[in-house]
Amino acid sequence: MSEVILKNVGKIYPNKVEAVRDVSLTIEDKEFVVFVGPSGCGKSTLLRCIAGLEEVTSGEIIIERRVVNDIHPKDRDIAMVFQNYALYPHMNVYDNISFGLKTRGYSKDEIHERVMDAVRILGIEEYLKSKPRELSGGQRQRVAIGRAIVRHPKVFLFDEPLSNLDAKMRVSMRSEISKLHKTLGVTMIYVTHDQTEAMTMGDRIVVIDRGEIRQVADPHTLYFKPENLFTASFIGSPQMNVFPGKIKNKSFQGDYFTISFKNNIPDVESAVIGVRPEDISLTEGTFKLKGEVDLAESLGDVTFLHVKLEKQLVIIKTTLEKRFSIGEEISFFPNADKMHLFGSEDGKRIEF
Repeated sequence: MSEVILKNVGKIYPNKVEAVRDVSLTIEDKEFVVFVGPSGCGKSTLLRCIAGLEEVTSGEIIIERRVVNDIHPKDRDIAMVFQNYALYPHMNVYDNISFGLKTRGYSKDEIHERVMDAVRILGIEEYLKSKPRELSGGQRQRVAIGRAIVRHPKVFLFDEPLSNLDAKMRVSMRSEISKLHKTLGVTMIYVTHDQTEAMTMGDRIVVIDRGEIRQVADPHTLYFKPENLFTASFIGSPQMNVFPGKIKNKSFQGDYFTISFKNNIPDVESAVIGVRPEDISLTEGTFKLKGEVDLAESLGDVTFLHVKLEKQLVIIKTTLEKRFSIGEEISFFPNADKMHLFGSEDGKRIEF
């Protein structure tokens, strides 16, 4: 079974920067798991620790029931696909894909069989004699993936492989990698800062911030029931609107509204309530607020309204076919049934 287990993994660099802090996680055999988080959060460092490209400071990394902390990267039976493709410019596609097998002493027949299997899966048979400079970004990334496929690894590691591609090509390659996972049936760990990639590709998503795991869940749970304020604010575009206030006598009391709760919840001196832009209506809802349009971003099928209240901006996602004017006063209606409540100090979710 090609499961990957991390036990209390930590990484501290010589300059005392703690990039990864006490991470414990089990990635199941044949699972597609995505590490997501802001730049500098430690997700790529954690991936490189799994690959063996970084030495862990503490904890254990177990791949297929074997502790690999002291095992060389080439002997961990993993394959890694990088952001920059890392292709040899003087070699054609066939030689780039087959190079690793040649250095490992595979026979010509087996090399040819593996290369042809990989290029058929990736749909790049016609480019076998082409040099990297003659290929598009998406084609180069397919070659890089092909080089990983031919090794028949137990685990695939992807480090932001689509960040150099244009928007249209990223959508296409997301689909290709997801199909590849189903075709090969192997364990995949994928690092990205793009939450769209994370939400559309992963069986489970690991949200990382400042070297720590904030939440591990499937995309649906992550979006609709975030465990903490960081996850709630990071997942979703535009991000969740957050209103500060306090909880007293079974109600949230903020600057702009008060909401009473049915359940008995403790008083909290500092709390926030969050509501996603799509859960605010311009026609009906739990209660009415008024504000002034500060910005209207029309994408054709939807419009993102930035509405100015006294002390903050509220972002509303609407499908109303209406032209909004800057400075226009509008009424809007948050849906209390779709709101999320968190403590301000610890950021933890409060059920109500």
